[in-house]
Amino acid sequence: SRVRREHPSVDVLLVAEGDVVESLSFDEPRGVSVLLRPTSEIELRQAVEQVLDRRRLRGDNRRLGERVRTIERCSELAPCLDPGGVYPTALDLLLELLSRHRGIALFRRASPLGQALAFRGFSEDESGRVHAVLGKQKPIDPTRYQGVDHVRGGPLHAALTEAGVRVESAMAVPIHGDGDDAGILWIFDDARPFTDDDVDTACVVAGYAEASLRNAERYQNAKERAFIDDVTEIYNVRYLLSTTENEIQRADRYEKPLSVLFLDLDRFKLVNDRYGHLVGSQTLRNLSQLLLQCVRQVDTLARYGGDEFTILLVDTKHETALTIAERIRRTVEDTVFEAGDEGQLRLTISIGVATFPEHGSGRDPLLDAADKAMYRSKSLGRNRVSSAADL
Repeated sequence: SRVRREHPSVDVLLVAEGDVVESLSFDEPRGVSVLLRPTSEIELRQAVEQVLDRRRLRGDNRRLGERVRTIERCSELAPCLDPGGVYPTALDLLLELLSRHRGIALFRRASPLGQALAFRGFSEDESGRVHAVLGKQKPIDPTRYQGVDHVRGGPLHAALTEAGVRVESAMAVPIHGDGDDAGILWIFDDARPFTDDDVDTACVVAGYAEASLRNAERYQNAKERAFIDDVTEIYNVRYLLSTTENEIQRADRYEKPLSVLFLDLDRFKLVNDRYGHLVGSQTLRNLSQLLLQCVRQVDTLARYGGDEFTILLVDTKHETALTIAERIRRTVEDTVFEAGDEGQLRLTISIGVATFPEHGSGRDPLLDAADKAMYRSKSLGRNRVSSAADL
């Protein structure tokens, strides 16, 4: 009785006298200690302490084994070089390790990609309703969560309730990168409360996921820098060619138009000859910023080379593209550019417009049609817009 009072975690004590063994209930037989009666209190205490030490050691070994297994599984996060792929991968991993089946990943991508959601264990109808609430009506800022925590109520549960989805408590696992990417994973308890070991596992996965996210951000930044023109700091021709190929495939799949503007400054060599190449480079940078203001965020502006620029206008018909090109031409003509100590200068620009699929069914034919239309503008006197339809 004294052992029970002083050591409530002891589950069994075996005391043997001759061939008779008296026992109490025990969960882990390997922890049994057998004492011959009569025995002293000191021997009894020592036996109890040995049982407790062995139990603690087995518990530590079990937790260590689970930690090693978790770390080994986290290696699945290493190949994620797209920041947007880290969150769904971490969500799947956590659900498996915690033996749960329902979870949501909400992550905010760097502009212009915006917010995204991934669902596991919800029906298509439930996912649609929750997406409508979390994505539009009641968006949640993932940066408000700091550290793994249990959540009951709050904006998540309010949004789920509004969407008609019933949940109990959830475990919130934030994953934040060094840049603009940030996200939160919610693992729902499925009527089984989370344990301290579950929280420890989630912390390990979150740590590896954040390391993977930072690595993916660095990779994407390095990749993007390879596509940036050194002079103008807009996209270069390498990015243009790759993006044009992708946009043509998308336009073909969804039967949408895609227009291309090919722009060339008129007599820009005279600017370099008169003002010098430093002023010429700064003028190209200023022009690039001006052109960015003339197009939408979903469009692509790239420096093709020298004083030539290309703009991809997604989901844009030919007539609309001609209107946009004319607006750009007038904007450049009306803008006064700084020329350093030399004062100010004015520019004009010739533009050619071609549209997929009527003026080219592939990347090279489409770009070539826009380029030839631009040269038509040159031959007609410069500072004008020409259509590939007139070639």
